[in-house]
Amino acid sequence: MNALVAQYAPATVRISGPPNSSFLVGYPGISATLPRIVGKVEIRPSAGFSAPVSVSMVRICLQRRETIHPAAESMAKRHLGTPRRETVDLVGKEVLLFRCVSGKEAESVIAMDLPFQIFIPYGRGGEEINRRIPPASLQLPSRIAETYYELVVTVQQGQSTQNRYTFPIPIQRYDTLSTFGMYNRPESKVVTADSIVTLGISLPKWSYGPLDPITVFIKLAPNPDMMNKAKKVTINKITLAIEEEITFNPEGDEPTKKINKIAKHTQPIGVKLTETGYVTNLGLVFPARDLRDPDGIVKRGKPGFPMYEVTSFTTSSTLYKIEFFLSIKAHMNSARDITLRQPIVICPMDQQACRDEMDAIEQAAKDASKVDPNNPMLPDRVIVRSNERDAIRHLGLCEVGGVKKILIE
Repeated sequence: MNALVAQYAPATVRISGPPNSSFLVGYPGISATLPRIVGKVEIRPSAGFSAPVSVSMVRICLQRRETIHPAAESMAKRHLGTPRRETVDLVGKEVLLFRCVSGKEAESVIAMDLPFQIFIPYGRGGEEINRRIPPASLQLPSRIAETYYELVVTVQQGQSTQNRYTFPIPIQRYDTLSTFGMYNRPESKVVTADSIVTLGISLPKWSYGPLDPITVFIKLAPNPDMMNKAKKVTINKITLAIEEEITFNPEGDEPTKKINKIAKHTQPIGVKLTETGYVTNLGLVFPARDLRDPDGIVKRGKPGFPMYEVTSFTTSSTLYKIEFFLSIKAHMNSARDITLRQPIVICPMDQQACRDEMDAIEQAAKDASKVDPNNPMLPDRVIVRSNERDAIRHLGLCEVGGVKKILIE
């Protein structure tokens, strides 16, 4: 009877991270920090307090769930439009934590602590899905698009019983920080609509976060070869806007796009274009989301999703892609309006937060230089078998006169 109880008794499974630290070590998107998930799988009895658990094999993996439902914003379209689409991908490799000895169906255990380390891909070694840098966790309003990560622990008990336990893991990306030098190079662009007037802009940098000011140098210049027509042009106003462009199913046959205006600023001008042209600076602030309620308390976030101060940011995944553009439009008389769209990068952290992360990234890179991804150093695993003497001490119990009681050290 005891053997049957041991064989079919369910297990309680949980995962714990390093002391005083999160599961995520390193910075996803920055290869020098060897981003990885570190922790241990803890398996304990579930039936009663001390019924041993039969365990044949334990595996763990990180998987990404992506969903899109473009019609979710409208109540009517939600029911009449296309259904929600979902993909599930393995991130990195599945890790085998335990397998019972050959010839034995299962190991009867009282407690198991199995350390693990899962390395998050950082874009080297191939273009397969599980080798790409994983996109950040994100949930857009009305769940029109979502990226969600979970650790999946598979516990096999005997030949026929296999249970899966999932644990949400929020993942951020750090390769779009506005403090990186690659984003602090000036960007310029010139366009024209009818060859009479040209619109040129210059951006001092091109990565921004919540409440970061965005300043654009704008120049409207006449075409010297068409000066007679250019002198008749009146500049009415210039509009500066930030546009969010969401592309659903970007790698499929029929990608669809949705453009939202995030912020807008209009500057009235009302002057005639001269030979020297017209020069101005326009700016606006990228809007932030308030994480506090009316009482000033930061609300608890959803499991699996970091607390971002922006609704969305620059990201690219299998089912959707989010890009941002600065749209500059010059409204004129006697010439066609000119519109220019300049891509920019939106980071979920503001300039000061990005600056604060730089020292920690540098330290994480130094720590990662001592780690061998092919043979990482892990603590010893702990396996307490049911036939060991005083095995139930690991559950905080002891046996006194044939009765199990709480152990008081």
